[in-house]
Amino acid sequence: MPTGRVRERPATSGALLPLRRPLPAPPPEPRSSDVDEWGRSEKTRSLMRQIYGPIYHRWFRADWEGLEKIPQNGGALLVANHAGAIPADAPVIMHGIEEELGRPVYGLADYLFRSLPVIGTAWARGGGVPAHPDNAYRLLREQQQLALVFPEGTKGTGKVFSERYQLRRFGRGGFVEIAMRAGVPVVPITVVGSEEAMPIVAKSSRLAKIIGVPYVPITANMLLLGPLGLLGYFPAKFKLRVLDPVTFDVPPDQDRYPRSRVFEGAESIRQEMQKNLYDMLRKRRSVWFG
Repeated sequence: MPTGRVRERPATSGALLPLRRPLPAPPPEPRSSDVDEWGRSEKTRSLMRQIYGPIYHRWFRADWEGLEKIPQNGGALLVANHAGAIPADAPVIMHGIEEELGRPVYGLADYLFRSLPVIGTAWARGGGVPAHPDNAYRLLREQQQLALVFPEGTKGTGKVFSERYQLRRFGRGGFVEIAMRAGVPVVPITVVGSEEAMPIVAKSSRLAKIIGVPYVPITANMLLLGPLGLLGYFPAKFKLRVLDPVTFDVPPDQDRYPRSRVFEGAESIRQEMQKNLYDMLRKRRSVWFG
């Protein structure tokens, strides 16, 4: 049963799973600091924006197309393609929207991030939330926030360079079901640049099994820069395109939604995103200069 606390059940990826209808959460208790019930701190986000700003503007040189399609008010579920051994797409999207629109963005991701000492706290302060459907529902339906999810999950970040910009299956369509239940639009975002910022050239399945993670990447950054490659991104130019919001003609808060309708909606969004990715790649003249 959902409560006023953040749901922290471990998940296998950052993609949302279908959920059962949640009960209303109790009103949050008054807080003496700016840290909200999810662990997000606007003071921390402000500091992170100052630090990340030069990377966003000068290293990745992010360009947006269609940013006005993101709602100025109300809840919306943002979905994007995902790539890179240590993905750069999430901070670029969150920074861009918060800077340009002045709206906070909560990033839904694997519980693994929350469980890491120190890193988990910093991740939560920066707007990270475990990708549990109950958490997504509360953010979207009850609090009318923007939430960002990557339906490919670890299948997207685990792609090697030869598979770049080929979208993986969008899980079981859980993001569509949660949008239906919350009564909010899905806003697709296609990202070009993240595949080249930290490309994976090989993976070690044996080491991954030993340490219990989905994959252990060997990146071009590591081969070129050694240990610094774990933190150093290549200066690929980021281009982001916001597609038309997708709404679903179904009533919110239903106990069940037709699985065929959910799968159809997820696949339609995936195909539209793939088509736009190919279009952006055709128009790109250079990985580094756009």
